[in-house]
Amino acid sequence: MDWGTELWDQYDIIEKHTQSGLELMDKYVKFVRERTEIEQNYAKQLRNLSKKYNQKRSNKDEPECRLSSHQSFLNILNEMNDYAGQRELIAENLMINICIDLNKYLQEIKQERKTYLMEAKKAQQSLESTYKQLDNSKKRFEREWREAERAAQHAEKTDQDINATKADVEKAKQQAHMKAHIAEECKNDYAAQLQKYNKEQNQFYFNDMPLIFNKLQDLDERRARKLAQGYILFSDTEKHVMPIIGKCLEGITKAGSNVNEKNDSRIVIEQNKSGFERPGDLEFEDYSQGINRASSDSSLGTPKGPIDILGKNRSKNFWLFSRRSKFSSSTLTPFSTPPTPSPSNGSTSPKFGRDPLSYCLKEINKTVKPRISSFRTLRRSKVTPEKALPTVTEDFGHLPPEQRRKRLQQKFEEICKELQKEVDQSEALGKMKDVYEKNPQMGDPASLAPQINQTSQNIERLRGEMSKYETWLAEAGGRGDALRYRAHSFNNNGAHDVYSPDGAHSDESTPDPSQAIYAEFDDDFDDEELAAPIGECTAMYNFPGISEGTISMQEGDVLAVVEEDKGDGWTRVRRNNGDEGYIPTSYVSITHKK
Repeated sequence: MDWGTELWDQYDIIEKHTQSGLELMDKYVKFVRERTEIEQNYAKQLRNLSKKYNQKRSNKDEPECRLSSHQSFLNILNEMNDYAGQRELIAENLMINICIDLNKYLQEIKQERKTYLMEAKKAQQSLESTYKQLDNSKKRFEREWREAERAAQHAEKTDQDINATKADVEKAKQQAHMKAHIAEECKNDYAAQLQKYNKEQNQFYFNDMPLIFNKLQDLDERRARKLAQGYILFSDTEKHVMPIIGKCLEGITKAGSNVNEKNDSRIVIEQNKSGFERPGDLEFEDYSQGINRASSDSSLGTPKGPIDILGKNRSKNFWLFSRRSKFSSSTLTPFSTPPTPSPSNGSTSPKFGRDPLSYCLKEINKTVKPRISSFRTLRRSKVTPEKALPTVTEDFGHLPPEQRRKRLQQKFEEICKELQKEVDQSEALGKMKDVYEKNPQMGDPASLAPQINQTSQNIERLRGEMSKYETWLAEAGGRGDALRYRAHSFNNNGAHDVYSPDGAHSDESTPDPSQAIYAEFDDDFDDEELAAPIGECTAMYNFPGISEGTISMQEGDVLAVVEEDKGDGWTRVRRNNGDEGYIPTSYVSITHKK
């Protein structure tokens, strides 16, 4: 069924229907355009939201950044940012594939419809013009025929009149004959016009208009088909990004599953463990005996009463929680090993029990000068808030012992890595200089002198810093495995050891207090038999293990745990082939044997 046959007389209906179809397409384009604006605004708001709550992403040194809950939240923000990108992609595809495409097609069919309507209008005007000619010829025929009849009647009347002359009769007859001839011509012209009009009318109603109506029908069907494709694209555009959106949502679910509350608690312990021992039992001070009086007098640095752990009396708390306390025990200075707690039964420490008097005198000699210094500070005027804050020192003396040791160890490792880089650069420059000396055409050896000198200065400076931090680390009570980054690991291809200028450690040099630790630990490490594993661990991150005493691992490696972390952040592990070494505890997930 087509419009040209069934709707041959419904020109106005067809014109209105096609116009309504164009308006529907235009309305849909506007709808999709507003939808794209909503998607773009939604994506923009999601990005701003992620950015708002991800402002601390650059500050990775903050303690909470290591917590799995914090990392999972950052992963959720990243997934939301990716999700916003997919919403932007939906908006972009809707704009390109629907709005722009349909709008272009709409303009084309509007022009095409306008052309068809112009053709129909011209055909209508042509038929109306022919009809006017027919009507004029018909009216003229009618007028001339009536005049011919009147002329004939007048001639007949004149002929019967006895008073009329012969000339009058002839004239009347001639006039009647002329009028009849003109009427006959008008009749023939009217017949011709009528035939022409009927022919054009048949052409108009059976050929021209049906053809135009069929063209308009085809246009409207193409418009509906194109609009249907736009409807489908509206859905497919979002379906195409659904897998990626699903991955984003799966990433959010995975981030929630990755929260490890136990590991977070362990990290909090690692980051905040002070290394102090719990206070021992208070000793009975017998003022009836002079010796005990001397003992009590020498214990000015010992806190009287419980330590302020909860921070209720911050102005009077023990130095363990603030370096600005009034009394500092010499046995708890940042550069010494924490004191051994008294036995649980309340008995006196063995060292104190042997010779209380000599011990007290010794402690008085140790603590008099530091106490005088602290008393002088107490006599000063009110301390400003800026001065009240602990001063950050190069040896991290402002930190508790455990945290200080970890920071010193971290700084020591950084210096070792930087020194290794400088040594590698020095070796490379030396090789390049040898090449230039053997092949002068490749370059001038003298041009490398400034770089070699600068590298040598950097190596000497880093060696000095490494020796300094190593001494501080030994003073902080670091174990032998905490100093695995030894300087002689850089003694390759002419790179000398840090302990003496000629590349060998001199026996005549001042003995380093840490050397005994190294020797004792290394001997124990070499002589002991293979210990039975106490568990196993799975590597969560890659670790190069470039320093002495450490062992490299890749993410996913399963290693046997030989020795637990003693609080210094390192765990001793063993491979299946028997290789043993230390790895960072925070880099692995440990499972203990039952």
